[in-house]
Amino acid sequence: PHQQDMLDRADAPALLLIAPTGGGKTLAGFLPTLAELADGQHKGLHTLYVSPLKALAADIKRNLTTPVTDMGLPIRIEDRTGDTSATQKKRQRADPPHILLTTPESLALLTSYEDAPRMFAGVQRVIVDEIHALAESKRGDQLMLALSRVQAMAPGLRRVGLSATVETPARIASGLACHP
Repeated sequence: PHQQDMLDRADAPALLLIAPTGGGKTLAGFLPTLAELADGQHKGLHTLYVSPLKALAADIKRNLTTPVTDMGLPIRIEDRTGDTSATQKKRQRADPPHILLTTPESLALLTSYEDAPRMFAGVQRVIVDEIHALAESKRGDQLMLALSRVQAMAPGLRRVGLSATVETPARIASGLACHP
């Protein structure tokens, strides 16, 4: 049901999905993106996925690439972390993938580049996984600053937070909400 709910509410400016591990919440977060990119019309970066762990970003890349490839969707998915080669980082800035999986630190660095407005202009959605692990921490503050910068470059940006466990959902949702 939460996957359908995410599709039904795809235009909401901010959503927080709390669902058990193994319940399909990550796919639910990506379903609106996949539906929007399925026609192959979008050029450049559409969705940012931010994870507190680079290993999680790599797992999600593998888990998301399989169905995208199986369905023959024209969607390019790449990750960008401290382990990404300089050559690939340079190429990603010149020709961003449709979906970029990254960490708060790499996103902060990306937003600092002179060409960031060009790279982020078409971003439609950001998905923050394991949002509980970032909330109320220096890394979380850094992420929210980077997201504010992205929001300034892409005013229509929609934010999605994913978590299996959140002690204070209202506080997390408030932090995720867009404040122009």
